[in-house]
Amino acid sequence: MIETARRTWRFLEPYHGMIYFAPEAAAAYAELGITGRAGYFASRSAAFGAVPAPVVVATFFNFNPALVTTSISTAWSASEPAAVLAARYAAADQALRGVLGDAIGSPEMRRAAVLLREAAETVTGDVTGRPLFAAHAALPWPTEPHLVLWHAQTLLREYRGDAHVAALLTAGLRGVEALITHAASGAVPAETLRTSRGWSEDDWNRAVTGLRERDWLTDDADLTFTPGGAARRAEIEKATDENSVVPYARIGEPACAELQALVSPFSRALAEKLMPWALARQ
Repeated sequence: MIETARRTWRFLEPYHGMIYFAPEAAAAYAELGITGRAGYFASRSAAFGAVPAPVVVATFFNFNPALVTTSISTAWSASEPAAVLAARYAAADQALRGVLGDAIGSPEMRRAAVLLREAAETVTGDVTGRPLFAAHAALPWPTEPHLVLWHAQTLLREYRGDAHVAALLTAGLRGVEALITHAASGAVPAETLRTSRGWSEDDWNRAVTGLRERDWLTDDADLTFTPGGAARRAEIEKATDENSVVPYARIGEPACAELQALVSPFSRALAEKLMPWALARQ
């Protein structure tokens, strides 16, 4: 079931993830006076309310704390969480309509929304140790199927994300170190991870040196795992999968397979339009 759960999450991820790349989202936040990266941090953390920046730093694990702090301070000096949440859902609605067109009212969309909401609702009481999931699970459900599906995937994404942070912490990794091990896995280029999370070259290089000293990485010029490092990274992924499987297991293998088939054309259309690099992950 673990592989099925991971695959189902991957099929659904572009359906949620498009909100971080849709121009409609950036425009909606800009209308509130929130521009640039502040829109990302404010929109994803708005479910917490206007909490102090260290709370967002704690939950947005692999981002440079200075970037998070500046972004949150800027956002909440310009607007408030309720307005940002409303803008986020309006942007999701607009972006989904723009890309998917009539498909948002299709029987396939309605069925997918029912299945994924069922999966998400089986774990809405399982919030211990999952702060981002808990915050989003406390929000009201939308009514239209295409937004129900988006909200459900938002919940399951944060459910998995919180589990991943716990696994990284248990493995003794700091945020920048977690990014470096992700880069060493070959999933995403190192420079993309470094710059998108706001780390300087000095921060990055110091962390690489530390990981080499702790036998995570070899001394090769590129980022290469030692056998022990590769094993530890595999354990992180295994722990993440094991602590994320429950909602998918509760709806069962046939429902997961149906979800994958139903959502695949939606996710593919969104990825092709807004995040083409995601196609290689499906």
